[in-house]
Amino acid sequence: MKIVEGFRLRDVMGQATVIGEGVGQVNFNKLVTLNESAAYLWKSVEGKEFETATLAGLLIEKYGIDEALALKDAESISTQWKEIGLVE
Repeated sequence: MKIVEGFRLRDVMGQATVIGEGVGQVNFNKLVTLNESAAYLWKSVEGKEFETATLAGLLIEKYGIDEALALKDAESISTQWKEIGLVE
């Protein structure tokens, strides 16, 4: 997976928010807010190829959670990002 070109994480009034920038994202009519963990993952993989296991490893490293929970959470966020078109 990779974050689709043109999406940027910005601070909007203290909230981590993904916005579409540029011509390619002109039809993206959403603002996507991220919690602290999701923003950490986004920043960690921005501009890189990654897999669900990459996200899980980042969660384990930062929060010290067990592998099963990390994989479940990583699958959930990657599925959500795919569904709304933030990653390909």
